[in-house]
Amino acid sequence: MNLHQFRFVQEAARRNLNLTEAAKALHTSQPGVSKAIIELEDELGVEIFTRHGKRLKRITEPGQAVLRSIEIILREVGNLKRIGEEYSRQDHGTLSIATTHTQARYVLPVPVARLRETYPQVHISLHQGAPDQVARMLLDETAEIGIATESLSGYAELVSLPCYEWQHVLVLPCAHPLARTDQRLSLEDLAREPLITYHPSFTGRTRIDQAFATRKLSPRIVLEAIDSDVIKTYVRLGLGIGIVAEMAVRDDPATDLVVRPLADLLGRNVARVAFKRGAYLRQFVLEFASMLGERLSPALIARALDGYATDFEL
Repeated sequence: MNLHQFRFVQEAARRNLNLTEAAKALHTSQPGVSKAIIELEDELGVEIFTRHGKRLKRITEPGQAVLRSIEIILREVGNLKRIGEEYSRQDHGTLSIATTHTQARYVLPVPVARLRETYPQVHISLHQGAPDQVARMLLDETAEIGIATESLSGYAELVSLPCYEWQHVLVLPCAHPLARTDQRLSLEDLAREPLITYHPSFTGRTRIDQAFATRKLSPRIVLEAIDSDVIKTYVRLGLGIGIVAEMAVRDDPATDLVVRPLADLLGRNVARVAFKRGAYLRQFVLEFASMLGERLSPALIARALDGYATDFEL
């Protein structure tokens, strides 16, 4: 048995048992993938997949156990490579970050700049997507570190730690009746207005929906977006009032919009940083992660990855 066979089996499982797609991802031929899998099954004496003709239909029970072992073996091979890279070139390499648009646009520029100042030879590769996509990129090892508010704590294969708390804010034109700072806002006030906010899978939208549902209110959401600047643009055009993350307005010099905090109505959100469980992280990855939250440190992150800590109170 060899690593090529392990990678072929793993990729076939990742590609929903589609050998053609697995072959494309591995830059090889479909017959080559099929042959390698059969050879591994013959050597192990078990079927990893059941078949209908030449097509894979499902993963067998022993196949599930084989896949778990392959996952561990390939993860440790990756760790060995990273160990070699770190000790041969301490201040070189690539940091692959998976994150959402909001984090990439408003939160990461400062820590990325600080990392580049400390490690000028480190290349940054930034991958943006929905929170579930961020988690998948970590699991597939497309990225070493993921940052998002939604989803990351829901994967047993990931270790996630809280970075910081943040709240949603209301953005609305200066002339809007709800812009008066002496007026106490309620969820009923918001539910009566046309709302512009995030797509359901982004930037704490779950908390927004839960707040209204708890009060048995049905908000009138007229437009959804993944980009805070897009939401503000449509607010300016008069389509409605907006709910965005506070970091999207923190350094905004615009004076044509009023910003009102919503923590009392919607609660507070927690942005989290995540890593694949059992991964070996190079020193500059640990240092970058520690820049994302006041209570994060390389030592705490290392302990979490070793299984000694999983969370802490903000």
